[in-house]
Amino acid sequence: MSDPLSCPEFFQDPYPFYDELRATAPVSRVTTGSGGRPGYLVTGYAEAKAAFTDPGLSKDTARFFAGRSTGRNLHPAVAHTMLATDPPEHTRLRRLVSKAFTTGAVTRLRPYIQHTVDHLLDSLPENGEADLVTGLAIPLPVTVICQLLGVPEADRPQLCTWSNDLFAAGHPQRIDSASHAVAGYIAHLIDAKRRAPDDSLLHDLIAVRDEGEQLSEDELVSLAVLLLVAGHETTTNFIGTAVLTLLQHPALLNRARSNPAKIGSMLDELLRYDSPVGIATFRYSTETITLGNTEIPAGTPVLISPAAANRDPARYPAPSCPDADRDARGHLAFGHGIHRCLGAPLALAEAEIALRALLTRFPGLRLAVPAGELEWRRARLMRGLESLPVLML
Repeated sequence: MSDPLSCPEFFQDPYPFYDELRATAPVSRVTTGSGGRPGYLVTGYAEAKAAFTDPGLSKDTARFFAGRSTGRNLHPAVAHTMLATDPPEHTRLRRLVSKAFTTGAVTRLRPYIQHTVDHLLDSLPENGEADLVTGLAIPLPVTVICQLLGVPEADRPQLCTWSNDLFAAGHPQRIDSASHAVAGYIAHLIDAKRRAPDDSLLHDLIAVRDEGEQLSEDELVSLAVLLLVAGHETTTNFIGTAVLTLLQHPALLNRARSNPAKIGSMLDELLRYDSPVGIATFRYSTETITLGNTEIPAGTPVLISPAAANRDPARYPAPSCPDADRDARGHLAFGHGIHRCLGAPLALAEAEIALRALLTRFPGLRLAVPAGELEWRRARLMRGLESLPVLML
């Protein structure tokens, strides 16, 4: 049994590891979690897509870990979010927040997103070095989701820090501590909005809880935590990796620069090439299932890797070469099935507006350091850069 998910090289570039595993078997036996539990990692496209909708796989972590000693102290609002539920609970919770992320709702947000992007770019040097992670990729989605939820501007930097800590692979105490901090903050914010109602999405959820009794208080806190964290983490990573991909591939960059209006049509390929989600959240088998040619016993953790699946040559020829003319629809960067990322329309709008404005305003943009010197986050679930130093030209 191997554990390719723990070595430093994996965090810098996981794709050689994924390729090696997939070449041996698209469903491989690995160790999972800090306790070294035996489980399976899915790296093949067909197998990953099937796993996302397999009725024999559950996301009910509370049920899986009931009676098991994990040695962890995650706050329940983080450990048992909507992502860790199955229908009918998942269906009920998702329906309550889905209207905020429809295509129409996101279209109405586009002027605010554009305003935020323009403001952030105004803060970057006209001719000089800047870090696009801290200067654009982090603050843009954080500002938008915090605006939706009604988070005071002064509190947003601290929430960013806690959110980043939640994905610190190999640092369970840091993760646990951050989970209590962010859940405690959200509970406090809910109390504040009960005393002073506003027009935020969080207040809408409070109304559902207080008037319709469709949400328990714990579920209200958990939903708000999930929206806050998931509402920016994926987009932050995607904006950073998308800019890096463009700067490393002149044909793609020239296409985007020469026709900025077409950047939206390139997003699927950018997502496929370097997915912001490396490994999807926890699942386990509730019965013996078969993925590909691999039989998985009941009660076994199963990890699905969208990043690996999107580089499967059986689905996408020459997958390690980004191609602006490729039809990359069907990629799994946002997942698949009932758990597909609720915020995908918002993430796409933010990335499109940010990339178009950045490349239009700074046509000579280039890396300030060799790509090999860039540091990547030490996170299994998320795939993102620690920083992206560029020359703003």
